[in-house]
Amino acid sequence: MRRTITSLNGLREAGLVEAIPALVAVTDRYAVAITPAMVDLIRQGETAIAAQFLPDPRESITTPDESPDPIGDHTHSPLKGLVHRYPDRVLLKVLHACPVYCRFCFRREMVGPDGDGTLSETELDQAFAYIAATPAIFEVILTGGDPLMLSARRIQALGERLAQIPHVQLVRWHSRVPVVSPERITAELVRALRIEGKAVSVAIHANHASEFTSEAKKAIARLADAGIVLLGQTVLLKGVNAETETLATLFRAMAANRIRPLYLHHPDLAPGTGHFRLPIAEGQAIYGALRGQLPGPAIPAYVLDLPGGHGKVPIGPGHCRETEDGIEILDPAGTWRLYRG
Repeated sequence: MRRTITSLNGLREAGLVEAIPALVAVTDRYAVAITPAMVDLIRQGETAIAAQFLPDPRESITTPDESPDPIGDHTHSPLKGLVHRYPDRVLLKVLHACPVYCRFCFRREMVGPDGDGTLSETELDQAFAYIAATPAIFEVILTGGDPLMLSARRIQALGERLAQIPHVQLVRWHSRVPVVSPERITAELVRALRIEGKAVSVAIHANHASEFTSEAKKAIARLADAGIVLLGQTVLLKGVNAETETLATLFRAMAANRIRPLYLHHPDLAPGTGHFRLPIAEGQAIYGALRGQLPGPAIPAYVLDLPGGHGKVPIGPGHCRETEDGIEILDPAGTWRLYRG
């Protein structure tokens, strides 16, 4: 059975990288994991996949505007593993392990073997007590890390606890698993995701159409056939998908596989990720051109998570403006925020 590659030596032995000193420094700081499915795509010459998962010496370059917590999770965390940024929803970060570690990840300082770890039973109890005691919470978003790395038994146990909280009506799981490790989407896991009396969705993170392999399509079909709503989220990445036609092909692939594209994220100011970022004006031009190529349901919202924890905002016309100091973004509270990315 082929295993996920989790070290620089493993990448070198597989012939995917050279173990140069600059990469040693990068992989000492940031976790590495590439699943067999993604290794196969890299070996087939899919450069967009290689760029997402193979460590790069440029990750050692950080800028003053970058932050280990670029979207302000800690600012809005009342308890370990819980982020309550908006009144009606919370993030529950059950674990900080992933099937793959994306080189652009905004939580790259928190995930991996040396990251924030998995919540203990006591910490989970405290998180569920907080959710149960806060009637305004309408949606719980399970993220991490990747919650579909949990066993079906543990996923079902989490769902059963959420089923007991009447004011929680929506449950959303954010995951890379269906595309990068589709063999994990078993019939047992699909059954575990369903929660009696709740609207359940899975937000699938994919950045390039090549991620939709035949096995990924089968895994996604198992989820859709079970009545689970599928949403898509994508990060706009230089060197991966920062072209209108590339994005259009991706969003068509999502729609064809019963995934509703939800968000196209402008890349966050995570440390060592500057080589993935492009100016907002360039992103707007790429995104704007999608309107003439795709039907409305296949077009996600182009959004930015404001640094400092000020929330997610659309960055189309009317939500950003140029000033002498740089770009300003209008946050959900109606305040203009300076963005220096």
